[in-house]
Amino acid sequence: MPDATPLPDLLDELLRTYGPCGEEGAVRDVVRRELEPLADEVTVDPAGNLVALLHGTDRSAPPVRVAAHLDELSMMVKRVEPDGTLRVTSLGVMYPGNFGLGPVAVLGRRETLTGVLMLGSEHTTTDSMRIWETKPDQGDKAMDWSHVYVFTGRSAQDLAEAGVHPGTRVCVHADRRGLTRFGDFVGSSFLDDRAALTALVGTARLLRGRPHADTYLLATTSEEMGGIGATYASRTLPGELTVALDVGPAEPEYQVTVDGGPVVAYADDAVVYDRPVADALVDVGRELGLAPQTAVWQSFDSDASQAKAVGQAARAALVSLPTLSTHGYEVLHAGTVDRTARLLAAFLARPLPPV
Repeated sequence: MPDATPLPDLLDELLRTYGPCGEEGAVRDVVRRELEPLADEVTVDPAGNLVALLHGTDRSAPPVRVAAHLDELSMMVKRVEPDGTLRVTSLGVMYPGNFGLGPVAVLGRRETLTGVLMLGSEHTTTDSMRIWETKPDQGDKAMDWSHVYVFTGRSAQDLAEAGVHPGTRVCVHADRRGLTRFGDFVGSSFLDDRAALTALVGTARLLRGRPHADTYLLATTSEEMGGIGATYASRTLPGELTVALDVGPAEPEYQVTVDGGPVVAYADDAVVYDRPVADALVDVGRELGLAPQTAVWQSFDSDASQAKAVGQAARAALVSLPTLSTHGYEVLHAGTVDRTARLLAAFLARPLPPV
């Protein structure tokens, strides 16, 4: 087996790889490269999910599904203007101020182009109402997608030849996506959910001694659009429990700190999570000295809760990586990915708690 990519380097690679909703293939390829040497079977299902099966030591035990999502918050072309500018809308809950104005990648069918997400000049008046109304000392209206556009420097005909049209995905440019390291912390856009994917790979590496039950490690599609991939996988794969790996807001509202241990969720907007599983995760974390945190999330759902909410998973659990500024420029403690992998690997090495 080739030398494994160090987890920080893998995280940086994943962050720089485009994976908008419905076009996650490039990210899936990176995760597949890392999981194939560790899994007994690796496939891609009809929903585009990567499915890596690790056989358990007790083949009679009910299988477990563990999901981290491939997709990122991104944009989609709504229309191509005659002058070659693009009007875009969001894929997932995101606003222009969270992305930040600057370079973007336009993923045309035949060519990937560079554009710039723009508002326009601050040196304008009410003659430029779209700009004026976002100024705090003037219109004082929050910037929304109707205010911004993508400048491409190309003609409408050039864009058509590149395969750019309504429905084309637009992502924050790779130049703005690398991992920033500072002190005990790391920062980047799209740690949601690249950090969880890295933890999923770390879990597989720690499970070389085998999980207790057959375990399906899932890298799922279109979580930001409603948990679509995980819901399909929960319906089609054996087992009753889906465990999601995702970021979680490190905010005083939830008494969650960014430098604390992994967060075990007991509820979110979609469901109440399975209490025996959540309790078992907390117990394992305490035994390992990981200082697990607990939370009841609001304005939040996950692959697992969305699958359970529509009746495709009988049981659901969520382990969150405590993160500052979720759906913005996100910040993690540098030890969070490793702590999360250790918690999950130890949990999967034990029998599943009964209902």
